[in-house]
Amino acid sequence: MTREQTDISDVGVKPDDHVKIFDTTLRDGEQAPGFSMATDAKLIVARALEALNVDIIEAGFAAASPGDAAAISAVASEIKGPTICSLSRLNDKDIEASARALEPARRKRIHTFIGTSPTHRDAKLKMTKDEIIERIGRLVAFAVPLCDEVEFSPEDAIRTERDYLIEAVNVAIEAGATTINIPDTVGYTTPEEITDLFRFLKENAKNAEKVTFSTHCHDDLGMAVANSLAAVRGGARQIECAINGIGERAGNCSLEEAVMALATRRDFFDVSTQIETQNIYPASLALSRVTHNPIPRNKAIVGKNAFAHESGIHQHGVLADKRTYEIMDAEAVGMPANSIVLGKHSGKHAVRARAEALGFKISPQKVEDIFPAFKKLADTTREVTDAQLVRLISGNSIVDGRIGPWRMRRTDLHIDMEEHTKPIARVTLEHDDGESRTVTEEGGGPIDAAFAAVCAITDVSGVIKTLDLHHDAEEGVVHCDAVVTVEGRDYFGKGKEVDLADAAVAAFVAAINQAAAMRMGAAEYSDEAAAS
Repeated sequence: MTREQTDISDVGVKPDDHVKIFDTTLRDGEQAPGFSMATDAKLIVARALEALNVDIIEAGFAAASPGDAAAISAVASEIKGPTICSLSRLNDKDIEASARALEPARRKRIHTFIGTSPTHRDAKLKMTKDEIIERIGRLVAFAVPLCDEVEFSPEDAIRTERDYLIEAVNVAIEAGATTINIPDTVGYTTPEEITDLFRFLKENAKNAEKVTFSTHCHDDLGMAVANSLAAVRGGARQIECAINGIGERAGNCSLEEAVMALATRRDFFDVSTQIETQNIYPASLALSRVTHNPIPRNKAIVGKNAFAHESGIHQHGVLADKRTYEIMDAEAVGMPANSIVLGKHSGKHAVRARAEALGFKISPQKVEDIFPAFKKLADTTREVTDAQLVRLISGNSIVDGRIGPWRMRRTDLHIDMEEHTKPIARVTLEHDDGESRTVTEEGGGPIDAAFAAVCAITDVSGVIKTLDLHHDAEEGVVHCDAVVTVEGRDYFGKGKEVDLADAAVAAFVAAINQAAAMRMGAAEYSDEAAAS
């Protein structure tokens, strides 16, 4: 991060300036359909959260299942920095289950809750107001000696009558709760409303100065981050959030968005977190990989487009001074440096800048010469790759949109795991010069072996970085997106085949082809320049 944009290390921080980050990726986040995590996956995410330096990790709901309790214990045993928390319904069995699961933790928090809104009282709990108040006082007090901290949440607080909400909060504080969380359980509130509610609670709750008020907002109306930040303006000093904003229904407040809003607009919020922001993107990527849910391109802070520019006007501005269109540095969140994406909206400034970044000494006249061909190509593809640009500069034609000299003979792809002790793959590729080569390689798995065979054939050493496969039931084909690293540079390839292995290898070949084209085109351009 740059000091001008987000570095606040030189600013004196008063205790009330610190906003705790309570991460619930492993609890509320994984409850979302498609995001369930086994213990080993939870540990990967927990390590990323520890590297982020979050204050609290809500590791699960111990009473939900033996597996969840075991995962909490595993996280509590390994993670030493953040406080480890378990969710509990407001009953003695849940609270005891949480206490048992948290035993290995260096610092333990039990987070207990009960519904307080009319809807929850009447439809779900079938309890009176007095019965709920009695249970809050008795069971919060029961939890206090079993852990270091007790957090209490009046579920659906936003739709709870204010006089009754204050009564519930007062009883919880008196019973020993150290954090009072105010959940917007159904994502119903607005920024103005929640700011006013937190000011009301801070002013009217007894011994309010002894507890931390927390906000937990859902994104049903798309306002979870805005509402969480508004709660901070009202006095909240803990934000409950999740990596990539995952969670029930439309999700939770997004950790990365809330943290970077507070950091980038410190001048407005006048508070800070202790998050190591350069570890935000690695954490987002880790969650994406273990849950097999890709990060949306347009996701704020961590999406592929967050620091990318295609518009010619934007590219010109960013090339002159990136502050024209960027309010924070990509490096501040651990992402690669800001990206100029070449497409149909790009201008000559961007083409020349990208060529120079690739190592070409290109004249203004050369840019003029290749620009019509660049625009024609850009009209037929979403993005002009580095390899395509190199081929334009070097004068090589681009045939059928394929970049690079190799094509896969998919009928010759053969994977055999029965006659060998290790998985093997036999791959045949054909070169533009008519040569056909077949190589057999071993690997850690059959597809890994196929990748090794491709590298041996092409003499390009590539390492798979990401591989995303999905089946299209309507087309009856498998789509594959691959990112392959070659000599420190990433290349993107796509494949579409009936067979999963064929699709993976096709995408890998497409990426390797780009690296081969880069190498070949750069060499030819150098020869051309030397001859001239």
